[in-house]
Order: sequence, then structure tokens, then C-alpha cells
Amino acid sequence: MRVIIVDDDPLVSMSLKIILETDKVGDPIVVEATGTSGREGVELYKKLKPDVLLMDIRMEDMNGLEAGEKIISEDPDAKILLLTTFLDDEYINRALKLGVKGYVLKQDCKGLPATVRAIFDGQTVFGGKIVEKLPDIMNRKEKFDYEAHGITEKEKQMIELVADGLSNKEIAEKMFLSEGTVRNMMSSVLDKLDLRDRTQLACFYYQEIRP
Repeated sequence: MRVIIVDDDPLVSMSLKIILETDKVGDPIVVEATGTSGREGVELYKKLKPDVLLMDIRMEDMNGLEAGEKIISEDPDAKILLLTTFLDDEYINRALKLGVKGYVLKQDCKGLPATVRAIFDGQTVFGGKIVEKLPDIMNRKEKFDYEAHGITEKEKQMIELVADGLSNKEIAEKMFLSEGTVRNMMSSVLDKLDLRDRTQLACFYYQEIRP
């Protein structure tokens, strides 16, 4: 597995590199390069196309969120793990909207190899303390206006089932529809909300919709 680390503190990058490359639990993790700014992270990603990009948030010359947005806009399949020492609500909101695959605190770096492998395998990982803050963030949101976004009652029901973790087949059974109809509804909803995939839709639900 090929990884890039971007952090404005070279000592942090070196420590993370050692943690990842010395882990023997699964397949080897190789840190191909390190960078010190978001702009450098964008350049390294374009050049090396790593399996996972680990990136700090607070950096000079383009922060990690800005860099992540640029990378994902050019490569929607990019697997980005944001690392930070700050439990900042705004950062968490933006990370969810961007569709990054992970957001964890540097203090939890002992579990970093497992997190990186999970993201590589297609999972989305948020650190425990991040998850604990989500209810507070959600409760501050005003009621979502489905009608303003052109979301029908059936689409609203489908969104809630996606957020509950149901597959297209399970949603079809619940709603007495064909899987093809569910797929078409999914595409329509993603277009209306300007989202990329069902993972972003689930995150969007818990961030913007659920009361």
C-alpha cells in the first residue's frame, strides 16, 4: 500500500512514517513521500497517485481542507485521511461535505495503521471523539427543506434508509420497488444535492437533515 504524508511539521511526518512502516499486522505500508503544505500535497498526489493520502489540516500555503477539495474535484475516488489536533466543528462540517474518507485526531495515532488499511479497503473512518461531536453539530442545524431541493416523499424515505445503512436491494424490498428504480432514484437525489455517492449522502443526512 502506497501512502503520502503531508504535515507542516517534519518531525510529525517522520513519526507517522515510522508508525505506518513498522506495523506488521497486515500488508506492508510504504510512505512514498512527505510534504509540508497543502499545495505540496496536491502536487504530490497528482504525481504519485497514492492509495491513501494522510494530510494535516492547519498548514501554511493552502490548508488540508482546501487541498482535499482540489484533489477530490479532480479525482473523486481519492482516499484522503485528515489528521488534526483540533476538535473544530467547522473543520468537521467541511470534511463531511468534501467527502474525505477519514478524520482522526493525531492523539489517536497508535491506531493509524488500522485506520489507513480500513480506508484503503473502502471504509470511512472518523475518530471516536469526532463521532461524539456529531450529535451536537447536527442538533444545531435548522430543519432541512426537502421541497426547496426538489426531493420527493419517496426520495426522502430512500435517503433515510441509505443513512440507516441499507443496501439498494434492502431499500427496494422496504419500499416495494425494483432495484433499478432505487438506483435511478439514487442518481436523481445525488444530482439534486450535488453529492458524489451514497457515503456522502449518508454523511449529508446526519449533518444537514436529521433533526
